[in-house]
Amino acid sequence: MSAEPMLVSRQLARDPWWRDAVVYQVYLRSFADGNGDGIGDLAGLRTRLPYLASLGVDAVWVTPHYVSGGADGGYDVIDYTAVDPSYGTVEDVRALVTDAHALGLRVLLDIVPNHTSDQHEWFQQALADPSSPFADLYHFMPPSESPPNNWQSMFGGPAWSRTPDGRWYLHLFTPQQPDLNWDEPAVADAFDEVLRFWFDLGVDGFRVDVAYGLFKDPAYRDNPGIYSPTLFGHGPEQAMTTNQPRVHQIWRRWRSVADSYPGDRMLVGEVSLADLDEVGLYARPDELHHAFQFRLLKSDWDAAAFADTITEALAAFDRVGAPAPWVLGNHDKARQVTRYGSERRARAAAMLMLALPGSAYLYAGEELGLPEAFVPDEARRDPIFFRSNGKRAGRDGCRIPMPWESLTRNAGFTSGTPWLPIPANWPAYAVDRQAVDPSSTLALYQQAILLRDLYPALGSGQASVTLTDGVIRVDLTSRFGDPDPITCYINMGSDPVAVPATQVLLASSPDVPAAADGSVTLAPDTTIWVRL
Repeated sequence: MSAEPMLVSRQLARDPWWRDAVVYQVYLRSFADGNGDGIGDLAGLRTRLPYLASLGVDAVWVTPHYVSGGADGGYDVIDYTAVDPSYGTVEDVRALVTDAHALGLRVLLDIVPNHTSDQHEWFQQALADPSSPFADLYHFMPPSESPPNNWQSMFGGPAWSRTPDGRWYLHLFTPQQPDLNWDEPAVADAFDEVLRFWFDLGVDGFRVDVAYGLFKDPAYRDNPGIYSPTLFGHGPEQAMTTNQPRVHQIWRRWRSVADSYPGDRMLVGEVSLADLDEVGLYARPDELHHAFQFRLLKSDWDAAAFADTITEALAAFDRVGAPAPWVLGNHDKARQVTRYGSERRARAAAMLMLALPGSAYLYAGEELGLPEAFVPDEARRDPIFFRSNGKRAGRDGCRIPMPWESLTRNAGFTSGTPWLPIPANWPAYAVDRQAVDPSSTLALYQQAILLRDLYPALGSGQASVTLTDGVIRVDLTSRFGDPDPITCYINMGSDPVAVPATQVLLASSPDVPAAADGSVTLAPDTTIWVRL
């Protein structure tokens, strides 16, 4: 008779919470509208916290809520210690934290240290007076006929724009997002105060935007390669604008701020580098707690690519003694259902991710199996679309508002006009419809997260990865001394495969017939968790 899962050890030995947390990313503008203006807000998010608790996640990460110029979905910040009126007030953040904590949820905010809005007081002072000390807080170059170097914006076009007096200023994103000069001590001092402001309010941590950026080559030399239009996986071709060694001193500084607060406050960095060993360095014990690696998110539906990435990522983070964070989707990438070609594959990939040792980051709507939505050109908002003259579709398709209620106008997101158009088929994916369907994708996520809590081998231990004929096998054991290992199989091939199984804990699809010899037949595009 098989042993019962070790319920107690998971809770008592979990040290600390963020090592194997399931974190749910909310794109605030698209999650839930509390006042009927068509824009998601903090009040709407508060009403949906019980849903997140029922899903079983450990924390909610909220995209930028600050006063913003609106050029890039809130990532152009005017005031880092205030809330944009379209989202609410600082008191709404305080109430969100209080409500979340009462439900056992932690709250992570998004922080944007690489750049500000061009409407930020600092930049406005720098524009008004070139000799002002505020000009030193950004990257200004004297007037010339052409840009100072070959640096390119990640959103398309040169990374340099002119001021009215002819100077050039640097922006690795839109012209409305001038890059800060982190070689100026005043910048680091100011952000220490920003961190403390929100930590004092009770937030549990931050997701750090462009954590691999901040510092630039002080000589402003040309980048050695041509920028590739992707937001993930930068390499040596961007050596002058990303991954400068000086950036690590900032994460040590921020880590000391986080560690000065009780309650295991944490930092997770967006580290869009191709070299996983380089990504791992950001998660050394005195730096960020997590460092996103995006290679799995970028991988096509290919067994070898998945297996290699999992193996390399586990090794890279293990070398620095850090847990591996896993990401399959976010607000910058087309949804998995569309990328992989089917909801079946997206369900299988989700179960694989939730089995792996480390933390799992889910993007709102993944648990509903949402596809990438079609957005007509006239309704698009993403600056990528406009900066590329329509050559790149941008990210609007993965930012469509959440469908909550199948029979309510706008799928229950808002009583007004949604900021992005809601597709006609969105009610079919609504939470209320899936919540009563035991075969729904929502039910699968709930079951997977529950089992992850019940069985310490899932998400919290060590893994051994093998690949045979399109089938990835991940043998999982707990670091808590649990004698009950679990094996995850995912069939990414084209043919059914028989795999050994004494007990199937969960399957991503219902067609997993048991065989008399103690094995199961695993259909293509299917994942199972088994006890052997």
